Amino acid sequence: MWIPREITEQLRSVVATFPVTVLVGPRQVGKTSVLERSFPDYRYVSLDVAAHAEMAETRPAEFLRLHPPPVILDEIQYAPAFFRQIKTYVDEHHGTHGLFILSGSQNFMLMQNVSDSLAGRAAVIAFSGLSGCEWQAAYNPRSSADWLEFLWRGGFPRLWEDPDHPVSRDRWYQGYLATYLERDIRNLLNIGSLRDFERFLRACAARCSHTLNMSELGRDVGISATTARQWISVLQASNQIVLLEPYYKSLGKRLAKSPKLYFADTGLAVFLMGFQSADSLWKSRSAGAVWENHVISQWRKWQQWLSPSASLWYWRDQGGNEVDLLIEMDGRLTGIECKLTERPDNRDARGLKRMASFYGRENVAAGYIACMAEQPHEILSHVTARPGWTVWDVADTGR
Repeated sequence: MWIPREITEQLRSVVATFPVTVLVGPRQVGKTSVLERSFPDYRYVSLDVAAHAEMAETRPAEFLRLHPPPVILDEIQYAPAFFRQIKTYVDEHHGTHGLFILSGSQNFMLMQNVSDSLAGRAAVIAFSGLSGCEWQAAYNPRSSADWLEFLWRGGFPRLWEDPDHPVSRDRWYQGYLATYLERDIRNLLNIGSLRDFERFLRACAARCSHTLNMSELGRDVGISATTARQWISVLQASNQIVLLEPYYKSLGKRLAKSPKLYFADTGLAVFLMGFQSADSLWKSRSAGAVWENHVISQWRKWQQWLSPSASLWYWRDQGGNEVDLLIEMDGRLTGIECKLTERPDNRDARGLKRMASFYGRENVAAGYIACMAEQPHEILSHVTARPGWTVWDVADTGR
């Protein structure tokens, strides 16, 4: 079952206006499928095939003669030397758009080569698993229980391909984790024990939606803070986690210094936490953190796919007042607080009220509580409760 992706039209528009388009994202989120469906007239070559990667790396001119543009080159990070050949070709065909579409799952290796060789020639688009809007359009959930199943299972398309014969969620993540450790981690970092790194992954999952303390994380796993920082960078580079930084325009100083840790996909985080059913998850003390992770990941997709000029942060003052998500657009702030409840009240809006007071109502567009309510409703003046399963329009600052 093919689930239409929100990014398709924008992707086509970008390809039509740049000579090179780069699609980056974790493994198994549907990059290849969306590219092949969106650009059926393009040749497709996977550099995950060793023979293709070897030719592109050692005989780039010959490879390009065999696979001339327009062409999709998947897992391009396996042939870093080929980026120079792409640069030469693009410069020789100045003004021609849509020549190369590159995709890859190792952000650090890929973006280093894009920066070195294709600066000013390439548009970069981040891609990830199914958004709430995409899944909703395909599956038409009828209750909160359906949505909670989505958060537990996760947004990897393979898990939703056949509703009549669903893939075993646990077996799929077990294989995904083994493949990720063996292929990406060994390429990105020389880690002596993959078992230690898997323990590190599980420790990160236990801290999703929490402020990241490298020393504490390293101590719990038995590694140094320096190693923890290095391994966190690997998780970022392979698009598995997101670090949400504190808002820095705090009247001349930052009120918080450490980022908050989120997983790109709630399903992977929940699997690493060890929950074997959606019911056991939502009865646990981890439920609120997973809900917050879901909300943040939906807005991150929105920012990457639809509104790249927006900036995402969190906010916390010295008194401990916090807003889970701060969206900065056009010089104004929109605050979103995440609450796993159907009936949020005034107390749930404390952080939003404090933030609006701190920066001044003229600088704050609106405040929202992303919750499990069925319909939007006003909590306070300028604070609205909204169903948090999907994103909503924050451009109308009067609501």
